[in-house]
Amino acid sequence: MTTTDVRVRPHVPGPSRVAGTRPGSLCIVVPQITTGEGSAIARNLRRHGNHQALVLARRSEARELVQLLLGGVRGAVAIEQSRDLSNLGAVMPEPTLAPATPPLTARELSVLALVAEGQSNRAIGETLELSALTVKSHLARIARKLGTGDRAALVAVALRRGLI
Repeated sequence: MTTTDVRVRPHVPGPSRVAGTRPGSLCIVVPQITTGEGSAIARNLRRHGNHQALVLARRSEARELVQLLLGGVRGAVAIEQSRDLSNLGAVMPEPTLAPATPPLTARELSVLALVAEGQSNRAIGETLELSALTVKSHLARIARKLGTGDRAALVAVALRRGLI
């Protein structure tokens, strides 16, 4: 199956829904995005009215990630990217150094790892022997440190930075 074969179905709330995600939000995980597939995925998502999508890939060319973002995808992350950015021209802005983020504590990393597994605050609390409100506090601190509040984006940033 290629990434262009991805079909988008309307979200149906139920027990399989990850706690803390918004209705209509979608996270697509693919092993690789090859040339031309970034804009095809964005077109497919747009056609189905999904504007809250986050795409995670193991490998992708930088151009394909840019095409996803230009196509309206909320976020796109690849663990391994092509280092040749010379062919992007004006499509991709000059890279800037990100400000140093405060390090995450061991507890915050364990909470983040369980969020990445799709666990709810209550389930994370039971696993780590914490209250759901304490888990919520940890997530708020993690969000401030990583610069995002969306659970899927937290996981994407953590994966990209090699935190989990």
